[in-house]
Amino acid sequence: MSDETIPAGPVGLAGRVWTTPAGVTLGPLELIAEGGARNFVLQIGDNRFHGFVVRRGEQAFGYVDRCPHAGLPLAQKLDQYLTPDGDLIACSWHGAMFTVEEGVCVGGPCVGRRLTPWPVEVREGRILTA
Repeated sequence: MSDETIPAGPVGLAGRVWTTPAGVTLGPLELIAEGGARNFVLQIGDNRFHGFVVRRGEQAFGYVDRCPHAGLPLAQKLDQYLTPDGDLIACSWHGAMFTVEEGVCVGGPCVGRRLTPWPVEVREGRILTA
């Protein structure tokens, strides 16, 4: 498997899926501290989806929890997806750094590549999959 792409189709490695259905409520926006991030694991049939959401004010930005460089989850510690100043998403394995709003790698071993977006939205104070 290439480290550049997620496997084709909805099911990936070891029972992982790379997409979620729309309309799943993840919780209230306040579940994520302002300027923070949170991990989400959703059971979808016999498989699991791993993603994370970063909060910026009343906006939420979601990504599949998989670094485009090595295919690993980004955080080694639960919910530790951001640089210490909170400005960028960071891969704790090899130091890749990504913009929060677009998931573009701006530093580290995969400059120019992107995180896989996980469509989420905030509606009436709740975070939902889109």
